[in-house]
Amino acid sequence: QLQASGGGLVQAGGSLRLSCAASGRTFSSYAMGWFRQAPGKEREFVAAISWSGGSTYYADSVKGRFTISRDKAKNTVYLQMNNLKPEDTAVYYCGAAEGVVGSRIRDEYDYWGQGTQVTVSS
Repeated sequence: QLQASGGGLVQAGGSLRLSCAASGRTFSSYAMGWFRQAPGKEREFVAAISWSGGSTYYADSVKGRFTISRDKAKNTVYLQMNNLKPEDTAVYYCGAAEGVVGSRIRDEYDYWGQGTQVTVSS
C-alpha cells in the first residue's frame, strides 16, 4: 500500500528526492514518516510530517539538509535530500501512523513501504 522510490547512487554533496506513493487507501489523515536502516544498525527516524502537512520533524543528523513534504491530492510523501553524506547511505522506508501528529517512534507506525536504497559515495 506504500511504495517508496527514488533511491540510487549519488556522490557526496549531491541530491536525491524520495517518493512514497500510497495506493489502495488514502493516508490523508495519517502522519507520515521516513526512517532509514544501514547495514548492521537499527532502523532510525529521519523525518515526519503531520496529516495536515503543517508540522514537520527531523532527526538532528539531517536537519537543514532534508525536507519532508506531502501532496494529499497525489497521496504521496516526498523526502528531498540535499548535501548528501556517505553516512546517509541506508535503505529508506516510509511509514504511515494513525492517531499521532508526527512521530519519531518506529512502533507507532502502522504501515510501511518496502524501502529504497540510497548509496552516497565519498
